Amino acid sequence: QVQLVESGGGLVQAGGSLRLSCAASGSIFSIRAMGWYRQAPGKQRELVAAITRGGSPNYADSVKGRFTISRDNAKNAVTLQMNSLKPEETAVYYCNAVVQTTNSIIKNYWGQGTQVTVSS
Repeated sequence: QVQLVESGGGLVQAGGSLRLSCAASGSIFSIRAMGWYRQAPGKQRELVAAITRGGSPNYADSVKGRFTISRDNAKNAVTLQMNSLKPEETAVYYCNAVVQTTNSIIKNYWGQGTQVTVSS
C-alpha cells in the first residue's frame, strides 16, 4: 500500500503565491512520474504539471512561466511552487505518482486533494 499526503493549500489573493508539497510513503520500490492535477467545481480533472524521475518537467500551457514543479527522489516527494495565481485557478489540487511497489506492481496513486482558493 502506498499513501500520498499533500500539504500547502489555502486561501490567497490574486497575484499571490502558494507552495504545495506531497510526500509518498509505503511499499515503494521506486517512483516514476510524479505530478499535480486540479479539479474545479463542475470541471474535469486536468494536469497542471508533471515531472519524471530524472527531473524533466511538463506543464500545462496555462501555467508555464508561473508554476515550477520539483521533486526529491530521496524523500519520495514532489513540490509545486505556484506564483501569480489567478481566481480561475481555484480548485482542489491532487498529487499523483506512478509507483513501482515492492511487489513489482506499477500503479497510479492519488493524494486526498488540497483546496486552493484564489480570491479576486
